[in-house]
Amino acid sequence: MDSIGDFINRLKNAGAVGKHSVSVPFSAFTLSVAEKLKEAGYVANVEKKGKKVHKTIDVTLKYKPSGEHVIQDAVRVSRPGRRVYKAVHEITPVEYGHGSLLISTSKGVMTDKEARTVKLGGEALFKIW
Repeated sequence: MDSIGDFINRLKNAGAVGKHSVSVPFSAFTLSVAEKLKEAGYVANVEKKGKKVHKTIDVTLKYKPSGEHVIQDAVRVSRPGRRVYKAVHEITPVEYGHGSLLISTSKGVMTDKEARTVKLGGEALFKIW
């Protein structure tokens, strides 16, 4: 099962129908990706709920003043069947700088801008704009 692919699809689908929040199964990696999306301004809030086996991550979606969802699209780059790794010189801006590429590095999950700043490459997870 592709937990990150499932996570971004849930975000896109919930935004398309105008939901306020979405709940996804908990994993530490998914939580770090959700926190990075919050820092980048794509979601409003991230909250961990539940205990032991029944943990979930509640993500509050963010909308523009016009009522349009902030996330226009997200495309998975690296999948379980085909991992895609990028060196720092291969990381380019997404959508002419209006989007972000999330990268799993040895220092944690980063956006493309942060990875270029600290000169670090890694696994390209997905593009979002």
